Amino acid sequence: EVQKLNQQLEEKNREIQQMIDQPPYEKEREIMRLQKSLAEREKAQATSDVLCRSLTDETHQLQRKLASTAEMCQHLAKCLEEKQRKEKGNSDDQIPTERSNQLLDNETSVQALICNLQDENRILKQKVAHV
Repeated sequence: EVQKLNQQLEEKNREIQQMIDQPPYEKEREIMRLQKSLAEREKAQATSDVLCRSLTDETHQLQRKLASTAEMCQHLAKCLEEKQRKEKGNSDDQIPTERSNQLLDNETSVQALICNLQDENRILKQKVAHV
């Protein structure tokens, strides 16, 4: 067992001696390789940092747009409620057919706008979740 360990120790000593005895140019080549590897890693890290900042900025933009869209939806819903209250107040008087058709068209367009905003809101939420 001791002889075996001595043999292993001698092998390790030989390996160390070989490394020490390497010509200087090989050491320099190894140093240059390591420096190049370090430079590549630093460049990758810088690229990663830029991408993270870009994604953060885009996330903030999407959040602001989402908040704006939600605010617009609330405003439209409030306007629709007020309009419906006014119409109920006027419903005591008989509304001419032409006017009621116009109101239905307006309500339909408001509903379509709300649906579009809700879709956009959903898409923005998905983008924010993805980011």
